[in-house]
Amino acid sequence: MLMKNKIALAVMVAGMSSQGFALDLGEFNGTQFSIGGYVKAEGVFNSPDKSDSTFEGSASQSRLNVTTSRKEGDHSLKGFIEGDFRGTSSVFRLRHATLSVDNLTVGQTWTGQFFANAPFDTEMINFYGTGIGTVSGNGAVVRPDLVVHYAKDGLRLTLQDPLYNRASHPDLVAAYTHRTAEGHAFNIAMTGRDVDMTPSSTTDSDSKFGAALSLAAKLKLGDTSLSLSGFSGKGAAIYAGWGYNGAAGTAGASELNGNGELLTVSGFSAGVGHKLSDTLRVNLRYGQVTADASSLADDTLKITTANVIYTYLPGLELGLELRDQNAATNGAPSGNIATRPAGQQVEVMAMYKF
Repeated sequence: MLMKNKIALAVMVAGMSSQGFALDLGEFNGTQFSIGGYVKAEGVFNSPDKSDSTFEGSASQSRLNVTTSRKEGDHSLKGFIEGDFRGTSSVFRLRHATLSVDNLTVGQTWTGQFFANAPFDTEMINFYGTGIGTVSGNGAVVRPDLVVHYAKDGLRLTLQDPLYNRASHPDLVAAYTHRTAEGHAFNIAMTGRDVDMTPSSTTDSDSKFGAALSLAAKLKLGDTSLSLSGFSGKGAAIYAGWGYNGAAGTAGASELNGNGELLTVSGFSAGVGHKLSDTLRVNLRYGQVTADASSLADDTLKITTANVIYTYLPGLELGLELRDQNAATNGAPSGNIATRPAGQQVEVMAMYKF
């Protein structure tokens, strides 16, 4: 039973990259090749609190990936590369490019914060970061240019390309996951990084170390799953997506209060998912993140998400999602941070996984 749970979690995490079923292409010169991804068509009805309603349609979230793997003696080698069309003007862009040797992975891929939260969150159709309320809610920084992961027996140690470009060391994440035979999973993570204390200057190296603690859990109760997470600390605003001036984006000023001191950011999320049948599932999620000082009238971002997902055919899903938030946030097409205003959204989608 424990082995089955580990396999199930591994498959779920792999799906966060490809969101599809890998198609085995066979072996060539001792290397196994497979291709995966999905085609997703989505229509979003926007109802902002302070402007006119709009409709947006797109298939730019569609993804394509290739995986290669082989054995060299006692070592396992794996390469993974994936792109989508979320770049400026729907240009094909790089999402992931990684090399894995046994327990070590190097390349452009998910942050350590992502892996400390995403496997334990409630399912969402609209997906930036791991969802607001977690320490990795900011989709703008969810895949740094370079990440190093060492993962073994539930332990994950991560070094990341630092958000502060004059940092004296990589951004750091240390996390541990415990799984039970009943299918429950728990994670604890510590994050740390150099924070730029003078973001208005690009020539100095004035920084302080900021650390945060994250806890996450997913409980399996038959056909129902419960997700809970919480975090608090300093140097976490950009990764979490909310800081002194509201939506964090990638601005270093997000990490400082009005007096130029390190800001404390705290958040939590809670969700429930239920499998109604073999083809129908529903999810409800709430998340919020608060800065202990803010230039805005409201220092807390709150988001509620509800969806229903129907498997029409194997590999083909239809979905409907309702979203409501009280403040603007940042969606993250590559190279073009697009702000989503406060208000409601309704998304309808069709996704074919391969």
